[in-house]
Amino acid sequence: MATADQPKTQTGDPSGSDETGALLLPDIAERVFHSLPIGVIVFDTALRVVSRNPAAESLVPAGEHVGEVLQQVTVEGRYEDWAAQLTRVLDTAQKARFDNINCRASDGQDRLVNMACVPLTDQTDGRVLGGMLALEDVTQQATIERRLAVSERLAAVGKLAARVAHELNNPLDGILRYINMGIRVTEQDQDERVVRYLSKARKGLMRMTQIIRELLEFSRATHPAFEQTTVNHLVEEAVKALSDEARAGGVTLALSLEDQMPPLRAGNLFQVYCNLIKNAIDAMPDGGTLMIATKLAGQCVVVRFEDTGVGLPPEADRIFEPFFTTKEQGKGTGLGLAVSRDIVERYNGQLTARNRLGGGAIFETRIPLSSCAASEGRGL
Repeated sequence: MATADQPKTQTGDPSGSDETGALLLPDIAERVFHSLPIGVIVFDTALRVVSRNPAAESLVPAGEHVGEVLQQVTVEGRYEDWAAQLTRVLDTAQKARFDNINCRASDGQDRLVNMACVPLTDQTDGRVLGGMLALEDVTQQATIERRLAVSERLAAVGKLAARVAHELNNPLDGILRYINMGIRVTEQDQDERVVRYLSKARKGLMRMTQIIRELLEFSRATHPAFEQTTVNHLVEEAVKALSDEARAGGVTLALSLEDQMPPLRAGNLFQVYCNLIKNAIDAMPDGGTLMIATKLAGQCVVVRFEDTGVGLPPEADRIFEPFFTTKEQGKGTGLGLAVSRDIVERYNGQLTARNRLGGGAIFETRIPLSSCAASEGRGL
């Protein structure tokens, strides 16, 4: 019987077994075997590994017993005894599938793997000589399917947002009209405080109407024609808009803006920066520092938000999914980062997140210079 330490190739025996019944891989078959893009492990009736190809080596670590190898790498407990599962395949001579198994790959990363186990029989007498386990990494495919599902949910949210925006437009218009009338009346009475209060309320309502207009544009998948500005200006405006909230939360906002940044069309980037600043403030309930820096890095305009808060949650890979939130019930919709990423990607850019050394989190937006110089007709 061949073992994992013995030569794995033999030539001249197309039947797949030698005189002793050992499981062999003919020369041509082995070349195909080692070039397959999916992982393949061949094992004997005692579940000892006879051979495996490079693709299998990238998914599971080395080991003499295939059942023990799978037991070692499987993250979930759906199949608690892999040796029993594989032995059943050999005993019944029936193939079996094991789909969507979470495995810890050889590089330490979690992968989603589909497995299929088939018995290998002697062509002359039908004896089961062992089995073959095929392993296919479907992580990327599952990610694409999940993003498609997310896109469908976003489309539904977009339709709902459009309806909400239309419904809010009329009452907001009436509120603004009455506030303007109130400002004119109180100006005649020369009460500066009331005028100041009403002016602030009007400014807030104007911001709401702007957001509603942007939601309508977003739902129609078009881009409003904003005049050109710079990232520095947008960041400064976002900081001003949230400075009172930061001060109330004991958060210091520190700016480091690089000079001579290229012009770009603002689009909805103001919303992105406001959302990132607000998220950072919420992540520092006991106060802290948010450092915001702009710079040119290679062929990209980079805006970096670095806070000293609680850091990213354990499910960091899900923070950009719609409706995912770590905030308390009623304090977050889980849409902010998903919409922000979509806005940045409209510029062919990227929005990324990672934990900060020493505590906290770092969010970065990167926009290519080629997307900054948008033409008048295009807009973002």
